[in-house]
Amino acid sequence: MLINPTYEHLKKLRLDAMLLAWESQKDDPKIVKLSFDERMALIVEAQFIDQGQRKQNRLLKTAKLKIPNACIEDIDYLTPRGLDKSYVQALSTCDWLMRNQYIAITGSTGNGKTWLACAFAQQAIRKGSSVLFYRFPRLLEDLEIARLDGSLPKLRTKLSKFKLLVIDDWALSPLSNYNQQDLLEIIDDRTGTGSLIITSQLPINKWHEYIGEPTYADAIMDRILHRTHKLELQGDSMRKVLNTAKESGDE
Repeated sequence: MLINPTYEHLKKLRLDAMLLAWESQKDDPKIVKLSFDERMALIVEAQFIDQGQRKQNRLLKTAKLKIPNACIEDIDYLTPRGLDKSYVQALSTCDWLMRNQYIAITGSTGNGKTWLACAFAQQAIRKGSSVLFYRFPRLLEDLEIARLDGSLPKLRTKLSKFKLLVIDDWALSPLSNYNQQDLLEIIDDRTGTGSLIITSQLPINKWHEYIGEPTYADAIMDRILHRTHKLELQGDSMRKVLNTAKESGDE
């Protein structure tokens, strides 16, 4: 008599994973022999895992990563790019994220900067952190639109709520005075509360010059430099390496 009401209650509570686990137990003779506590533990674990996966899926969808399937496990250490495997593995623990620190990935075009940034972002999502990916030119464009329509404070608030903000192709577009101010506000909002991953073709020692106006440049670089882990990629474009490998294989 209790089975149907229990079934309906689990459905209404949206505990679908528990329901599936419960139903599967009835057809497994090994599980039937377990104690009530053991069977209940398996049912609860199924729901816990399911909810964790659903959360990851939501975070990944919201993050809008350019390369959503990039992950730490697939990093290429064989192609010479100056990547220190032990250093990257240390960063993959996301301790830097918990400490509200930053990662700067620099190198020439095609070196895999965006892919690596997305892999670290994917790892942050696995740890349950909210992430948002932005190409730098698009960020400047959205900031300008928000300034014109009066929604700039709302956009800044939105950006500040993400634990990790990924800014791809930093320094690809020239900065106006408004851009300088906006960047300072965005970075300042993250001080002590959130993290950044920045990718750029421009070496970090050129960023101050790129920002331009000394007051803003000093303030922005002061907030970045003292809490940033630096990855400087070297070597040829990964696209060129892959094309060369394919051509060699065809031969």
